[in-house]
Amino acid sequence: MSAPELECIRCCFEGIVPAILATCDSAGQPNVSMISQVHYVDRDQVALSYQFFNKTRRNLLETGVASVMVTDPVTVAQYRLELDYIETQEAGPLFETMKAKLAGIASHAGMQDVFKLRGADLFHVRSLASVPGVEQSVSAPSRNLLSAVRRIVTEMSHAGNLGDLFDVTLAGLRRYLGIDHAILLLADDTSTDLFTVASVGYVRSGIGSEIPLGQGVIGVAARERVPIRIGNMTLEYSFGMALRASVAATNTGDANLPEIPYPGLDAPESQIAVPVLKDRRTLGVIFAESTVALRFQYDDEDALVLIADRLGEEIRRLSERGTNTGRTEASAALPLRRAITVRHYAQDDSVFVDNEYLIKGVAGAIFWKLVRECVLNGRSEFTNRELRLDPSLRLPTHAENLEARLVLLQRRLAERGLGIALERIGRGRFRLIAPTPFELVDTTSATASLSA
Repeated sequence: MSAPELECIRCCFEGIVPAILATCDSAGQPNVSMISQVHYVDRDQVALSYQFFNKTRRNLLETGVASVMVTDPVTVAQYRLELDYIETQEAGPLFETMKAKLAGIASHAGMQDVFKLRGADLFHVRSLASVPGVEQSVSAPSRNLLSAVRRIVTEMSHAGNLGDLFDVTLAGLRRYLGIDHAILLLADDTSTDLFTVASVGYVRSGIGSEIPLGQGVIGVAARERVPIRIGNMTLEYSFGMALRASVAATNTGDANLPEIPYPGLDAPESQIAVPVLKDRRTLGVIFAESTVALRFQYDDEDALVLIADRLGEEIRRLSERGTNTGRTEASAALPLRRAITVRHYAQDDSVFVDNEYLIKGVAGAIFWKLVRECVLNGRSEFTNRELRLDPSLRLPTHAENLEARLVLLQRRLAERGLGIALERIGRGRFRLIAPTPFELVDTTSATASLSA
């Protein structure tokens, strides 16, 4: 029987079944221990988690060789890898990827305070061999991932605006890849947060909810620009962790911002976050999760990486072409007799509508500009170009940032149900629709004015 290829046994590196690591000192005295994580790097390299300076660590530094046995969690087949030590990485994408995965393993075992990654030990795989034993037969997967990716990217290419692109992408994940719960977040160049612009499969959409860069699988994937996938996790290392940190960081200042609830599952077992990149710059993150352990395999990760790559291209194409966000119909709510109060806080450009939080940041600044123009000058029609040229909005330099903020604002307005909407009236032109006058309150000047 020929030896298997390393890339063919990647499912052994999920952390479901602990790996067994054997080393020996310079005198030949052996030592065997369990290892928290064996990470696939490429076709002839793996990385082991370095957590403790113990006998195993001393042996490794003395001899530079090790042997590790890994187990397929589905077929229970076992394989032995003979390793040669290369180096220990204490920062960078490999380290951050392993750190995030280790946090998931730690929470599953209730060992959050014990499992602390100190480094990622990189090894060359000198040899790989099957260990004789009993294996379970496994039926072939029913999904053709290549065909699914082809269909999804084809539908993405037909999208005429960013809003449609986001919806088509997530709908494709559900229809063709069987991913029932997914979220698309975009990076905010004006802060260290990512904000939700679309979701599928949740009771609440979570539009406008934020994840700080570096928090959880989403934040780490965005910061390090690498996919993060965890196959066995519990609630402790889920959206809840990032949510609590985000709310604690933003509940300050005059606005006293409430949280926009994340749409995440209460108890996910599998999560995957794939960065959306363009020219090595993070545009956003595709995030998916499931209540099923090991739902996302390496092949699913590869498929989502291809989709994320195409998404980055489509975002750039639609943004540079100058398309608008598409049309969202105004809510069918009954017309109001009184004015709608819009309150603006200049500290972070947060905006409240009738005392309920709407949005903040660049999207908040845009909405405040629109309603001020409506009240002070009687305008309701605007262009993307004038927004880009307005220095008070402090727009990031990249074109897709304006388009993404308009999508976010458009969807948050639709969720509020007051009949306020943005309507496309031409290329790069849109109209603000409002059923009643606005009353404006700016905390910087403590003044109010009514629309005509």
